[in-house]
Amino acid sequence: MRFSKWHALGNAYLLVERADVPGGHLTPEYVRRLCDVETGIGSDGVIEITAQDGAVADAAIWNPDGSQAEFSGNGARIAAAWLAVRAERADVVLRFGPREVTAHVQGATVELAAGPAEVSPPETLEVAGEELEVTPVSVGNPHAVIRREAPADDLTRLGPLVENHARFPERTNVQLVRVAGPGELEVAVWERGAGATPSSGSSAVAAAAAAVVNGWCESPVTVVLPGGALTVALDAGLNATLTGPVEEICRGEVLAR
Repeated sequence: MRFSKWHALGNAYLLVERADVPGGHLTPEYVRRLCDVETGIGSDGVIEITAQDGAVADAAIWNPDGSQAEFSGNGARIAAAWLAVRAERADVVLRFGPREVTAHVQGATVELAAGPAEVSPPETLEVAGEELEVTPVSVGNPHAVIRREAPADDLTRLGPLVENHARFPERTNVQLVRVAGPGELEVAVWERGAGATPSSGSSAVAAAAAAVVNGWCESPVTVVLPGGALTVALDAGLNATLTGPVEEICRGEVLAR
């Protein structure tokens, strides 16, 4: 099976075409193997291109634990960069199930019209004996945004507990956020099905949307993640534009099924 490996600020994905996959489709077991650094290639997830027609492609996102994600901001930007080369077009369209997004690719920079963010009112959750104020956000996938003065210090403790909290029966991505200025956030991300990650596009959108709605920041928001910075611009309807770099690392062929 042919593959290419990409990263977006350290958030790595394998990209494969369904037509190349043994048996005609990926399975959770095969995804786990591909993402394992010992038995596979090593990755934070897999982007499966299921169909392409010119500058339009259908895609699916797999987490490294073999579960599927509804959407990924970084995964979509990587898929857009791949599709732009294939279609020889700067403007491309990607469909993730019912969610359709557009992207503009200019060199290594991808500007993604990620669609609307849905921000719910803050809630108080009890986690490990502590009351946390959580802002639920949907960007096609679920997020829980928590304001914290030392995000990195608390991530590995709180991240898995909030991800698997009873409030989120489908689990959730978690963002611990420090407000660094009127247009800047420092964000640590615990990704559903993957754990701590240096960068997450949908998490950047979720954190920025929660910050704007809660009055912590004004758009556009620079979201500083461990892997680097992404920019999120939000209009009055909370439609998000996510901008940042992607890079192809290598191409190859997987020999073992």
